[in-house]
Order: sequence, then structure tokens, then C-alpha cells
Amino acid sequence: MRRRQAEFRRPVRRRLSGWIVGLLGSFLVGALVLFVLHHRHRDRFESLIQEKDATIEHIPHEALNFTEEILSATSFARQLSDQMTLAKAYLILAKEHKDLKLAWEFSSQIRNCQLLLSKAAMRGTSITMAEAVPIVQQLSSLIYKAQNAHYDIATTIVTLKTHIQALEEWASAAMVQSTAFAQLVAEGLSKSLHCFHIKLTVDWLRNSALRELAYEQRNSPRFLDNNLYHFCIFSDNVLATSTVINSTISNADHPKQLVFHIVTDQINYEAMRAWFLMNDFKGSAIEVQNVEEFSWLNASSSPVLKLLRDKERLAGYFADAQDQNTEAKFQNPKHFSLLNHLRFYLLQIYPSLEKVVFLEDDVVVQKDLTPLFSLDLHGNVNGAVETCLEAFHRFYKYLNFSSPMISSKFDPQSCGWAFGMNVFDLVAWRKANVTDRYHYWQQQNADQMLWKAGTLPPGLLTFYGLTEPLDRRWHVMGLGFDANIDDRLIESAAVLHYNGNMKPWMKLGIKRYKPLWDQYVNHTNPFLKDCNMR
Repeated sequence: MRRRQAEFRRPVRRRLSGWIVGLLGSFLVGALVLFVLHHRHRDRFESLIQEKDATIEHIPHEALNFTEEILSATSFARQLSDQMTLAKAYLILAKEHKDLKLAWEFSSQIRNCQLLLSKAAMRGTSITMAEAVPIVQQLSSLIYKAQNAHYDIATTIVTLKTHIQALEEWASAAMVQSTAFAQLVAEGLSKSLHCFHIKLTVDWLRNSALRELAYEQRNSPRFLDNNLYHFCIFSDNVLATSTVINSTISNADHPKQLVFHIVTDQINYEAMRAWFLMNDFKGSAIEVQNVEEFSWLNASSSPVLKLLRDKERLAGYFADAQDQNTEAKFQNPKHFSLLNHLRFYLLQIYPSLEKVVFLEDDVVVQKDLTPLFSLDLHGNVNGAVETCLEAFHRFYKYLNFSSPMISSKFDPQSCGWAFGMNVFDLVAWRKANVTDRYHYWQQQNADQMLWKAGTLPPGLLTFYGLTEPLDRRWHVMGLGFDANIDDRLIESAAVLHYNGNMKPWMKLGIKRYKPLWDQYVNHTNPFLKDCNMR
């Protein structure tokens, strides 16, 4: 999770790091290096003028790539850029030594240089010698004047260190802010998705034929047939759930043998039913349930539901989460969504089934998943891909090992694993009393001292000693925050998981991975077209 929001952090870090390194490189070497650089640029500029005079006076306007132009060692744009870098360095020195007149002169010429570069980029033509010479001469004169000022290098270094420290603090604050903004976007429902859900709900209410069809299919024997392959998805997002199912059946050898069990909330119940009744999913069976109709799930039997209904405790938690030192991932309201915790009640929801594959709604399937049902879990309850290839996915990163209750029972270096694609043996679940184990740990964490939030920490405790490691190719994660996943790993993956804030149905999704998800969305559907779901 600590590598999340990379798309937001890297541009800030890259710009600041480049600027700081540039300053260090310019200043710490002292006035002697600046002097040499100045004369080198003057010599290069004079030789450049001679080359230009000897060749052409006019440069073709068409197809000018200004990025290449400013990187070219023989262009006026490059000479101006280099001179401006030196001028900025001396500008800071002049300000620090209270030479405000010189600082103002540097600022003026730097603005002129920036204006010329901007005009050249806008018009798409190279900078001419007549344009460049006056500015370079002025900058050279000012740099020569600054060199003669003989600024104290030791004092300058101390001053620069202070500036760098301030910049690092600013960078840290900017990263926290960008993470918070990304979190806010991820938590919100886009206008297009909201439009999509509303239109489906309206259609459900107007279309009596859909309601009759739902009534006829409500008790299909396929929902309880253990000879079929059962998948469960708990979500309030119709489009995301549809993509999970569509990608699963598209890559299945026998889609008619697949059964999907969806649980959603009251608000999206009609929209979810309408969508899966009006579309064909290659003959697979699809059941949609409303979590609020589970009469067995109540505050007296479920500690987590008791917490979710305790408004004062929730208000206190979110007030603490606003602390700048609190990681953004712990501020996500999803951690207190009942749908998010239903994974610990699989046996209660599906008492007649023997094995299910649990899929989160931010995955896309690339391979046939039916072989998962024949895997030997060696008596374990949960089949999952481990995530301990990196240190931050070990137990000590999720749990509070300063508590004797944790440190006395668990190894801090134990390997973590991931939710998102899991195989659950419900026969072994019943024997191990998994739900009771979950309730026990939720009760022990009533004061939130064992872990902060989420479903993975209690999952690690609940399924401790009951998890069978799977080949990592079954479940490849990070597509919602890591833009640099190896293509070979992506191609070999059975399930791709867009965990992180950059979901593929959102505009901030990582563009490189969007087509992998988007190919399973039918954009010709009138509901999607009307709501501009692109």
C-alpha cells in the first residue's frame, strides 16, 4: 500500500528532486565552476553563431519538435536554457547577500529568456540569432558582474542547505496532499456511474417484464449445484461487477457451468438486478442478493455490524483519520462498508456450497478459472497468493506487535497474502469455525489497538494457519497504483487486480492498463452511451 498513488507522487518528486539536484550541482562546486561554465557557454555560443552564419539564416518552420530543439547542443534554445540555469543560481546568491539590484536585473533577464522560449514553442519555429544574441549578452554581463562580487561560498552552502530542507518539507506536504486528493477522487462516484445506476433503477421500476423474470429465476437450482463452479462478488458498482463477470465467462472453456453470486446494498439492488437480467452472459447463472435482507446478520451476532451502527465511534475514527500523520489508506470509508466485510460470512451466505472463488470488483480475468476448484488446499480454508516478495507485506506492517496479544501468537515476519482472488473451501471453513475466529479478533480490537482498519489485518489473523499459498500467476496485483509492472507478468496472469486508487473505470486510472479492463465493457449499450461511460 505504501507504493500507492504513484501516478500522483512521482511527478512532484521528480520535479523537486531534479530542481534540488540542479541547485546542488550548481552551487556546491563553488564560484570556480560557475566561472568555467560561464566561459564555456560563451565560447559555445560564439561558435554557434559562426556555424549559423556559415550555413543558413532561416530554419524551416514545419514539424519542429521544440523538445528536441531545446536538447540540441547546437540550438540557440539550448544556449538560452543553459544561460538561464546559471542566472537562476546567481539570482539566489544575490538575494541571499542582499544585493537586490543585481537580483532584480537577473529576474528581469530570466523573464525575457522564458518569454522568448515560450514564444518559440508556441509558434513552432526555432529561435533566431537576432533574438538570442541580446539576451545572452545581457545574461553574460550579469553573470560576470556576479562573479566579481566574490560571494562567500561557505555561507552560501549553509544557506542552500536551509533552502533544501525547506523544499523537502514542502515536497512531503505536497505528497500528503496529492495522496489525500487521490483518495477523495477514489471514494467518490463519478457522474457517469451515478447516471448509469439511476437509469437502470428507473428501467427496473418501469419494466414489469424484468421484475417477472427476476421472480421466476430467484430459486434456480443452479445456485445450489456443487457440480458447477461458483463465484461470489460483493459490490455496489454495477459496471465493475459486470466487467468481472464478462471477463470471467469470456475466458472460460464452459461458461454455462459458471454461477455468479452477487451481493449488493439496498440502493443499488434494483440497478444490479436490471443489468444482469437484460444482458446475456453466455448462459451463466447470476444471482443478485440484497445484504439488508440477511436477517441473520445483526448487531447482536456480528461485532463489525455493531461497530458500523455505532455513530459516535465511527465519528471519532474519521476525526482521528484527518490527522496528517494518518496514512490515506486508513481514511477510506470502504473499510467500514458492510459489503467489504461479507467475505467473512461466506458459510452463512452460502450454506449449501462446498467451494467458492471470491473475486473483488476491481479485478479483470484473463484465463479460465475453473482449474482453481480442483486445486488441493491440503485441508486449508483459504487459497491465496502471497505478497511477501516486498518487506511491507509482512505481518508486522499490518498488525501492532507491541501488543502481547499479537506478539505472543504471531511471527512478525510471517508472509502476508492478498484478498481479491481467493479460493475458499467452505467444508474446511465449517470445521475451523472461521467466522467465530473473525468475531473473536473483532472483539479484541474493539479499541482499534491491534490494527487500524480494513479487512486484510483481521483476515491475516482469522486465516492464520489456514491459508494455502497459490502460484503468483493466479493473481497479479498493483494495477491501481504501480505503472511499471512487467509486461510478461501481466500476460501470464490469470487475474489482474486494480487495487489502489487508480481504478480502470475512473479518469485517473493508469492508461497503460485501461485497455485490459475496457475490452470487456460493451460501450455500444444504450445505457452506457447515454451516460458517456468512456
